[in-house]
Amino acid sequence: MGFFFSSKKDKAVQPAFDYDPDLHRPVIRASICNGEQVAGFKDRHTGEFHEVMLIRGEADLALFLQTYGLTQVSKEY
Repeated sequence: MGFFFSSKKDKAVQPAFDYDPDLHRPVIRASICNGEQVAGFKDRHTGEFHEVMLIRGEADLALFLQTYGLTQVSKEY
């Protein structure tokens, strides 16, 4: 019963991806057509993109940066 009434503030954010700065770089992929933005990590060697979360606004971006201990992220179109 407590599960349905728990506050999101009570839950710690767990990273959905095992980010290694030596192997990956943080990236936001933005669509030119519809403006959709997806945050994730790009493999430095293969270029493979690992999607982590949809960015719908500044709060989502702040959550992404906080979750992975980042101060900035590059954007690709």
